[in-house]
Amino acid sequence: MANFQAAYEYQPKGMIFKNLGPSGLRVPVFSLGGWLTYGGTVKGDPVKDVLKAAFEAGINMFDTAEGYEAGECEREMGRVIKECGWRRSDLIITTKIFFGVRRNGPNDKGLSRKHLIEGLNESLERLQMDYVDIVFAHRPDVTVPMEEVVRAFNWLINNGKAFYWGTSEWTARQIEEAFAVADKLGLMGPVADQCQYNAFHRTRFEVEYEPLYKKYNYGTTVFSALASGILTGKYNDGIPKDSRFTNNAEFFKSTIEQLRKPEGQAKIQKVRELTKLAKEHFDATPGQLALAWVAKNPNTSTVILGASKPEQVYDNLKALEILPKLTDAIYEQINKILDNTPTPESNYGRGTRAALL
Repeated sequence: MANFQAAYEYQPKGMIFKNLGPSGLRVPVFSLGGWLTYGGTVKGDPVKDVLKAAFEAGINMFDTAEGYEAGECEREMGRVIKECGWRRSDLIITTKIFFGVRRNGPNDKGLSRKHLIEGLNESLERLQMDYVDIVFAHRPDVTVPMEEVVRAFNWLINNGKAFYWGTSEWTARQIEEAFAVADKLGLMGPVADQCQYNAFHRTRFEVEYEPLYKKYNYGTTVFSALASGILTGKYNDGIPKDSRFTNNAEFFKSTIEQLRKPEGQAKIQKVRELTKLAKEHFDATPGQLALAWVAKNPNTSTVILGASKPEQVYDNLKALEILPKLTDAIYEQINKILDNTPTPESNYGRGTRAALL
């Protein structure tokens, strides 16, 4: 694991910033997202309280998507930002296009030129903004030619609707194809993938994407760094009331079922061991340790936090104090507990790594 401090420079308010992949955009190592919260279970003043807490703590990057609560997340975030009177240039706003809002017609979702342009225009209207800093393809769309996708994102950039574009949960092969098309046409390729990465979900980030980091210095905006809360330890003794699993029971139905099986209980046991390690070495919680573990990876550009209360923002950001203390030796102790370090063989069958090397 590379030395953490060597990759970082600008640190206002205690926050750490680094470049997003190959771009010149500097993003905070921890950002804030609205998935499954804002516009849904959290509305009105509570949204403002959380965003203000995050901004005052040094987080200036906020992530949303057209598909989050059918556009209501964008609407809530946009309202709060306007009411707070923050300078637009002080913020990094990201949204994602794919799932649509109405989904009534055949062109209300996907990555067609039509939906990408119309979808982002509607997102900007809900956000009450002229542009976003990054627009992501929320998922790949195999029904649309890659050239159309790349050209459409570049149209959005050239017309001042966004500064950069990225992918989300694309395969390495699909990202490589996007770069090849962009290079052929002399256009801008994507700068980052918004991907899931945590101590229990590692193969794509650590193995499949490895050639992308080496070849393109590809960036990442990580979501679900706490494995939907499992790594906080809150589910060690069952599912508490007012938890994400309780408030979104249908969405997490399969996750809850898996947690009750032997393999799920094995994960819980690992969290208990991580709890002891976090307390012993850092006087911290397992959740704070899990966030620092993800952020320490040199290929992590930013970790998207989720929070429904200001207190959760403050608690999560204590991971910043762990980062400089998370030595390679302790990192290896964590890997020993997890016992799931992926190898190149873990990715065989997808054919992506071999195609990129």
